Amino acid sequence: METGQTVTPIPLWNIVVISAIAAGIQFGWALQLSLLTPYVQTLGVPHVWAAFIWLCGPISGLVVQPIVGYSSDRCTSRIGRRRPFIAVGACFVAVAVFMIGFAKDIGHRSGDSLQNPTKPRAVAIFVTGFWILDVANNMLQGPCRAFLADLSSNDHKRMRIANAWFSFFMAVGNVLGYAAGSFSDLHKLLPFTQTTACDVYCANLKTCFIIDIVFLLSITITAITTVKETPITRKEAGDEEDNEGRSSGRPFFAELVMAFKTLKKPMWILLLVTCLNWMAWFPFLLYDTDWMGAEVYGGKVKGSASQQKLYDEGVRAGALGLMINSIVLAFASLGLEPVSRLIGGVKNMWGVVNLILAACLAGTVWITKVAEAWRGEHGPQILTPPPTRIKTSALALFGLLGIPLAVTFSIPFALASIYCSEEGGGQGLSLGVLNLSIVIPQMIISVISGPIDAAFGGGNLPAFVLGSILAAISALLAIFALPNPKTQLSLNSTGMAGAH
Repeated sequence: METGQTVTPIPLWNIVVISAIAAGIQFGWALQLSLLTPYVQTLGVPHVWAAFIWLCGPISGLVVQPIVGYSSDRCTSRIGRRRPFIAVGACFVAVAVFMIGFAKDIGHRSGDSLQNPTKPRAVAIFVTGFWILDVANNMLQGPCRAFLADLSSNDHKRMRIANAWFSFFMAVGNVLGYAAGSFSDLHKLLPFTQTTACDVYCANLKTCFIIDIVFLLSITITAITTVKETPITRKEAGDEEDNEGRSSGRPFFAELVMAFKTLKKPMWILLLVTCLNWMAWFPFLLYDTDWMGAEVYGGKVKGSASQQKLYDEGVRAGALGLMINSIVLAFASLGLEPVSRLIGGVKNMWGVVNLILAACLAGTVWITKVAEAWRGEHGPQILTPPPTRIKTSALALFGLLGIPLAVTFSIPFALASIYCSEEGGGQGLSLGVLNLSIVIPQMIISVISGPIDAAFGGGNLPAFVLGSILAAISALLAIFALPNPKTQLSLNSTGMAGAH
């Protein structure tokens, strides 16, 4: 059960300033999704092993975010219960991003050979920084959302407004991150980023992360110094001592176990649908830009200079596709509630868009085969980007995927809140339980996607096809097994309806 003090409603600008931290967080996430998988392979990490590095996100989401959120609820620091976690998280992000961006340089200075395709020291530095980054991002997200709830003082309209601003700045961060990743000459802003060990692609990534450090720290410092927080007492934190001086608060894991024991059937079905939904999504989220560079553009990470250049062009095109995806995501979020009423409720909406997801993931096979056929017609040695019709089809697929992504970011959380309110449970803990059904499938896909791709000859298509099948199954379960909620809440992931 969440605890805390009653907070008097404060000016809207406070909510806007705290919400702006989401732009800095999402800027970093966008860079991870668009650039880091190709970067890992330039360090000499095989494609089949790259997915294991991404295990940190799910693991930190599984462990760190629930614990940090639970701890911040009970933090009695004199500067507040959320701001200490936000400040520490931002500092760790800065350290981690520096390690990732300068991994090749540090590895080279430590003894990595430029002639050796595998750079073990750089890989070690990168992996350490990457795991710290994911942990730090999770340290930031939970307390930021909880701080917005505190500032809203349990006012539902104010909560919708806060969610609107948070989601708006997430979209801003996505667009900025993907836009930065799509520019090939960004490193010219900081010429020192290109070194003997760090080529143009690496220098671009390094420049993006330096910008992210400055951006996030500027926003965070502004937010935590201008928006004040009233400290809470141990009594308000629900951690009173008994007559013998022992804490009476129930441990987090005990509450989590109790939540699972009391789950009702609707919530179990929701967890299953959400699990399958994210297992469908994760292969594409992991390898989307790599798919553009390798399968659509026909480039290679470790090929000739021309093949590497072609791969880099495809990766940048993939980053542009992710930016288009984010724009569609923002607009699609605004129309979820009226469309759901037209097609018979939220569970039908979820089912329909999961079918769209299944079709899009299957569509990657068609686009890849068309691109391969075009290269076959013009000779296997052709090293030019595919024609406009193929590039347009791939970018359109990225855009179309913004529609099911809008639903994935909203409906499961709305349904969890509805089911929880119907059963009289705690909202925070129920959303924490839902988070388990998101991060556990990510861990599963991280482990199996590489071996599946390798077993079928390499490439990304086998994992995408698996995702398509799982999306279709989740669609059927959403339509035919998921119970209709007794009440309907606003489902806009951006919450703009409440900002009138």
